[in-house]
Amino acid sequence: MEKTTVFLSDWQVLFREGIHFTLCGEEDIEVIGEATSAADSIPLIESNPPRVAILNANNGTPSGIDVTRRIKHSLPAVSVMLVVDSDNEEQLFAAIKSGASACITKDIDPDDLINLVIEVAQGRRPICETFRRPGIAARVLDEFEAFFSIGQQAGNILTRLTPREAEILRHISNGSSIEQVNETLGISKEDINYQFELTLQKLVTNDHDREIIETMQSSLLQSTTVNVSGQPTADYITKEEFDEFKADIREHFKNFINNARAKGVTDGTTLERQRGE
Repeated sequence: MEKTTVFLSDWQVLFREGIHFTLCGEEDIEVIGEATSAADSIPLIESNPPRVAILNANNGTPSGIDVTRRIKHSLPAVSVMLVVDSDNEEQLFAAIKSGASACITKDIDPDDLINLVIEVAQGRRPICETFRRPGIAARVLDEFEAFFSIGQQAGNILTRLTPREAEILRHISNGSSIEQVNETLGISKEDINYQFELTLQKLVTNDHDREIIETMQSSLLQSTTVNVSGQPTADYITKEEFDEFKADIREHFKNFINNARAKGVTDGTTLERQRGE
């Protein structure tokens, strides 16, 4: 049987060794690398991609959350588990948007850790469970409202929540439990979980696309800067040159988005396939 490969990164040696010892006790799990910081883990993961990467979320620069974004962009098949200091909503929401599959704290039970690694290695994303929290559900709704505003300016490139997805989150943000949502909307718990999976995929994809949009907007602003006297700077370009530049940027932007989504489309396809099965 092929082993589940795992990479570990955490600044605390004792914690890292504890995780290593726990995982190596399983015949079907193999730790193939370690690092003390998320930054040091990047070249090691990219040169020898594991099935699962366990990274500290906040220690160092870039943080584990930043590195997770990079990993999910370039190596979407690698699932990431983030070690968080505390179970607070701000940190969890940042982890959700980064593309992490799960979050753990350092007091996790060894058996729970093993089960979670196996679950994540199989492509599941337990982090979706956090959508059951009213505070997280409210943050997701707010985020998509922000996405909608940006989407109008960028040709509606960003994806939106379906009415059903938004309705589920709205009920939860108002304090309804999954059981109450099931009863009120007539949706099975399995379908609610599936909607969470789709929402997560949209949230991660939009967060990536928004970074690109903001970079493009910043580039355009820098190209049209004027000095304090109101006179164009040395970077001044004519209207014709500016229009040509915008068209070129738009074309490159569309190609970049299409390529980025092509890398991650297997996640959505897998969801559809799993649901069909």
